[in-house]
Order: sequence, then structure tokens, then C-alpha cells
Amino acid sequence: MRIVKLIGILFFTVFALQSCKKGATHEISINSDWKFKLLSDSNLTEDKMHSIEFDDSSWQQVSLPHTANIEPLVVNNQWQGICWYRKVFDVPKNESDKKVFLELEAAMNYSKIWINGLEVSSHHGGYLPVVVDITNYLKSGDKNVVAIRLDNTDNLVTGPKPLKRLDFNMYGGLYRNAWLTVKNKVYISNPILENKVAGGGIFITYPKVSKEESTINVKTHIVNEERNASNLEVKHAVYYKNELVKEVTSSDVSIMAESDVELEEQISIVNAKLWSPKDPNLYHLETSVLINGNIVDKRTTRFGIREFTFKNDELYINGEKTFLRGVNRHQEYPFVGYALSDNAQYRDAKKIKDGGFNYIRLSHYPHSPAFMDACDELGIVVIDAIMGWQFYNDTDSFREYCYKSATNLIRRDRNRPSVLAWEVSLNETKMPIFFMEELNKIVHAEYPGEHVYSCGWMDDVYDIYLQARQHRILHPHELKENQPYSVSEYGDWEYYSKNAGLNQDKLPNELRDEMSSRQPRANGEVGLLQQAYNVQESHNDNLNTKAYSDSYWVMYDYNRGYHDNIEYSGLMDIFRLPKFGYYFYQSQRTVEDGVVLKLATYWNEKSPTDVKVYSNCDEVKLFLNDKLIATQQPDSDKNTTNLNHPPFTFNVGSFEAGTLKAEGFINGKKVAEDIVITPKKATSLKVWLDESGKAPEAGVNDVLFLYIAAVDENGTIIPEFSDEVELNLEGDVEIMNLEAIKAEAGIASVLIRIGKKKGEVKVIAKSRDLIGEFKLNIE
Repeated sequence: MRIVKLIGILFFTVFALQSCKKGATHEISINSDWKFKLLSDSNLTEDKMHSIEFDDSSWQQVSLPHTANIEPLVVNNQWQGICWYRKVFDVPKNESDKKVFLELEAAMNYSKIWINGLEVSSHHGGYLPVVVDITNYLKSGDKNVVAIRLDNTDNLVTGPKPLKRLDFNMYGGLYRNAWLTVKNKVYISNPILENKVAGGGIFITYPKVSKEESTINVKTHIVNEERNASNLEVKHAVYYKNELVKEVTSSDVSIMAESDVELEEQISIVNAKLWSPKDPNLYHLETSVLINGNIVDKRTTRFGIREFTFKNDELYINGEKTFLRGVNRHQEYPFVGYALSDNAQYRDAKKIKDGGFNYIRLSHYPHSPAFMDACDELGIVVIDAIMGWQFYNDTDSFREYCYKSATNLIRRDRNRPSVLAWEVSLNETKMPIFFMEELNKIVHAEYPGEHVYSCGWMDDVYDIYLQARQHRILHPHELKENQPYSVSEYGDWEYYSKNAGLNQDKLPNELRDEMSSRQPRANGEVGLLQQAYNVQESHNDNLNTKAYSDSYWVMYDYNRGYHDNIEYSGLMDIFRLPKFGYYFYQSQRTVEDGVVLKLATYWNEKSPTDVKVYSNCDEVKLFLNDKLIATQQPDSDKNTTNLNHPPFTFNVGSFEAGTLKAEGFINGKKVAEDIVITPKKATSLKVWLDESGKAPEAGVNDVLFLYIAAVDENGTIIPEFSDEVELNLEGDVEIMNLEAIKAEAGIASVLIRIGKKKGEVKVIAKSRDLIGEFKLNIE
């Protein structure tokens, strides 16, 4: 088996390298066929694990993205330690004239890399790329070994504070993609590896943004590692939806031997398709480097033409005033931690966009390139952050790490249209002025020009002030004049702590949990309605501030590292099932973005008889068993006056089993309907899969949520169902849950991981006398 796999790797690598003779750069995924070992599992010492001769045949074979340890649902004793990854690959003898780069999109947290027994990299930080030029360490015509040692224990260089006191988890492993990039010796550089201020690679900026005619400035850095000078031709081709829009060529570019050159080209685009949350138009720039008419390197860069400006503290996108309604997000999944497939990253972003949001504050670290891709595609504005949370170490090594993180974050994401600002700040951390000044300077040095913004939770230095509600008691001074201001976190802490926010200081202790926004789905309708009310009240209060945006804490429930329970303030639970607050936010979008009408009730004996309907319609009718209860326009009480689309509240009087129906109208025309039927006795299990815009995919370690619910003869979910569910899966798929699969509020949630084989997977679910079946096709 091992010989077969090595032959497969050899064939793939030979094919890619031979293809490179034609001139094009090749980026090769090396996610498959790694060997993995937790050091705690081994009786061996690690002093030989980096060597070529080391026998790793007993190690576990894995593919990336990979987590170092599968964790339970509630993680309060997360694995920390040292683990190793090894991989064998071959380079043909006749390919010694190529450049080869290794890139790990993330490696948690302190990594060391060896190629053929020689150490080539030592890197602090688990969220930004590790890029290494491995050309001079490779053996052509022989097997090559890459060995990687990862250490995710508490680290004084990277912070944040120790895991036992940290409020989120930093899961170990090679949890994103890994790549080999093969190039000729005249090539477009990598901006992180090249380390040039506001340079390296390809850097696109927008001197003029207009629908009539926009101008993009393209800076290209080219390296010549040949022994002879070369005359180059650099061609830029701009495409929109695969159609050529504009092409420009720079001819007779001279580059000396073992030297480099930086070129700038301004390209005019008539009738430009601008990028915005409403219209996330994307272009592709194809940059080709030619010598004697032959392409020696080619790079495709996706970009969007847009301009973020502030006037009187208000945000304008391409000249249009825009309020950003957003959330915060942690990148964690249950069981697998950070090891999400690119598809799973997209699904997370899609749920946020579908929830009525056009903005995400990425807390509190750099998120995956795949997630950033999804934000670009879906039209979600982001604040891009370095790692930082309640930790500052007064050492040069810590400061240098932060400076490097800020630099590399910008170099990684500077061409993304979704990025509004760079949060080069340590969240909820008191920082010295000189430290913040240096971080702010890095932003404007790495991304020079107008309409570029740093941001942070202290307002002394940064361009944009991120103030959370719980911080208001720490910031009693008035906001600076003309400084853009965002409510960065709200809706959770002020309803959990007694010393911050809207009204918690007036509540007795016994009401703290009851009034909290931290409501699991298991708490039922009353708890979920309380969270939704908190969301409504706090969001309404935000609209009374001068903030240009807000971001609710938090989109998805997540583990807190030290705590014996999950943090439940998410609008969706950790399995990405929605709570009522999710529908409230959906109802805040315009009808042009989609009509929303949602009954926030299970309509059983336990249900409140004041029925909430979340809708962006201008009139809603409620019926019970075909009898009209009432017709309403939006509520206008003191808690909802400033909302664009306040919820509708109907007093039904008393519970009566049957069918509750809401009808939504716009300008007198019925446009939507929602029905809830009182649950009866369970008759079967319903099974469904959450695809959220991406079908399950083989061979990429794709992870998806599978749901099982007890339903009655009408297909109504029984919210009291809390039994265990037994699953039988036929096909190349794996259940990642460590504990028994048990329903919560009527629905049992399972995380499945797709294997390498395509085809049909059959799911059979059983619980006592209930049964359900489901089939999914894996492409």
C-alpha cells in the first residue's frame, strides 16, 4: 500500500513539474498522504523525527485540513502539546532548474520545518501563512521528506493569555491547506516571502473609482535568479465573468541577473462593475511574464473595484451611504476545532449573508483564505484582525511578532475588496501608545494612499474606534470628533454581566441567567425569545449612536477553553442551527434582498400566547385554524421605534391546538406565508443535510452537518424529543461526534467528514421505534 501511494505522489509531482516546462507556474495541493503523530502517543524521542531515515510507518495517515486532536463537544480541557507531520515526495532529475516554494496556510502555533533533515523554518503564530523557499534543500531524482513539528502550548511570544484562562480555543494541527508552488527562475515573487514594504507579488489599488470609468494601479514585483540578464514582456489581462475587458502590455523590461524589478501599470476600465455588499462584482487580473514570447510565469489575482470613505462619521461605499449590520465570528467547529474544509468555510459565510448581515468583524485573529474568498464572493465587508486578546507582553520579541503579524496580514489580504479596515490591535488589552503608533504606521506603510484604515479598541491612535458595550465603563470620555466609530461587540455581555450595558445593574442576581443572551436551543421558546428581545433592544440602541456599523457577539456558539459549558450567545448554535434571533436579523434586510416572514413559535402547550412574527413586510395577518386573529403593521412601542423592520406581536389570548398561519403583505399584495402546526405524536425521523451553497465534495476532508429530527404525520418537528439517535452510514463518510448522538430541542446534530470516494451515501437513523432514511451524493 505504501509503495502504491508513493507512486501516486511521484506521478502527480512529475506531471506538475514536467508541465512547468511550458512556462506556467504550478500550484500543487499537498493536502493528501501525510503521516501524523502526537508526541504524547509515542514512546520514541523526537530527536530523529525530522530525518530522512526515520521510520514513520506506524504513524497515522491523514489528509489536510487536519486537527491534532478530536475534541468532545464541550471543550474545557483542550489538548495542548507537540505533534509531528511528515510527507514524502519526489522531484525528477531534470527539474533542478526550477524554484519550489512550500506554503502552509496555517500551522498552530509554533512550527519548525525540515526538508531532508535540514531545518528551513522556525515560525511563531498559528493563523498566518508559513512560506519557505525550499529549492536548495531538494534532491532531484530521489525521495524528499518534509517534516513539521508543531507546538500549541502557551506561548509568551505569540500570546494570548494561557488557555486555562482564555475565552476561546486555539486548536492544534495543520488545519488549513498546504501547497507546493513550482516556478521558473524568473518569476513573480511571493509578497510574504519577499518582505518588501507595500510590494512583492502583485498589489492592486484604485486611484479612481467610478461606474463611468475606474482606474486600477497594478504593482508587480519580478525576480530574476538566472545568471544572465533578461528582457521581459509583462502582460496584464483583465476579465469580468471570463470575458476580456482590457489588456495592456509592458515591453522591453530589462532585469539584471540575480536582481529584481518592480513595475507599475495603470489600467483604465470603462463602465466599471463596482464591488459592494449589494453587488459583489469581481474581476480577474491575469498577469503573464514572457521572455522571447514564451510565458515563464503567470499569476491570476481576483479583485473588486470599490472605495470606502467616511463623511461626518458615516460610511460611504462607492459614494453610497451604507450602514453595516454585522456579527463577530469564531472559526471553530465542534469536534474538529479549526480543521474546516474550504467548502465549510464558504457555508459559514453563506449563513451569515443569508442572515441579513453585510459585515463581519473577524475576531480575534486572521481567518482562512477560503473564508475571505467567500466574503469577497458574497459581498460581506470585513474587518481583518491580527491575533490579540487580553494579553500584552512587554518584550521586544512579542512586539516584533505583532508587527510582523500586522505586516503579513496586509500582504496576504490587501487585494481583497471585502477588507474595510485592519484591526492591528490587541483586543481588550491595554497597550502602550508607541506600540499602537507602530502598528498604525505599518498599516499605512504597507497600504499607502487614501481611504485606508487601521482600527482598534482604544481610540488614541487608530483611524477607526471599535467600542464594545462592555467597554463603555472603561471609556467614559466623549468620542473624538470625526473619528469613525463602530459598535464592535454588543448584545451578549450587557445582558450577562451586572456592571455594564443597558440595564443589568438594575437586575437582581436571580434574574441574570433568565435575562441573559446566552441561551442554548434546549432552553426552549422562552429563552430564545429572550435572546431575540435582547438583540432587538441593543440593536435598536445602536441606531441611536453615531456608529456606522455594529457587530453582534456572536454568530455561532463556541467553546470557551476554560469553561465547563459552551458560550451560548450565538444566533446559531455550534451545529449551525438557527435561534429566533437569527430571524430577527433576517427581517432587518430590505425586501429587495428577499422577503422575510417567520413565526417565532413552536405552538404547543408551553408556547407563549404573545406570538412574535419577524418580517420585513409592511403588513402581517395571523390566523389560527383559519380564523383571523389580527392584522398588524409593525409594532411602534418604545423598544422598536428606530428599527427598520420591527417585529410584529400578536396576542392570541389562549392556546388552541392546530394551525398557526402568518401572511405577509407589501403594498396590499400577499408576498409570503409561514405555517406552524401544533406537534402531534412522533411517527418518524426526518434526516437532512446542511449544504448552504456547497454540495459535499470528496477528497478534500469536507465536513458537513447532518440533522435528525422526530416529526409527526404533518412533518412538524417535535421540540420535546431529546432521545439518543443511532446512525448507520453506508458509504465513504465518517461521523466525527465523540459522544452519543442526542437530540436537543427536537433535533440531533451530527458532524460528518466526507472521504475520498465519490458516489452515494445512505443514512439510516433510528431512535426507539422511529426510523428515517436519507441519501446524499458525493461529487
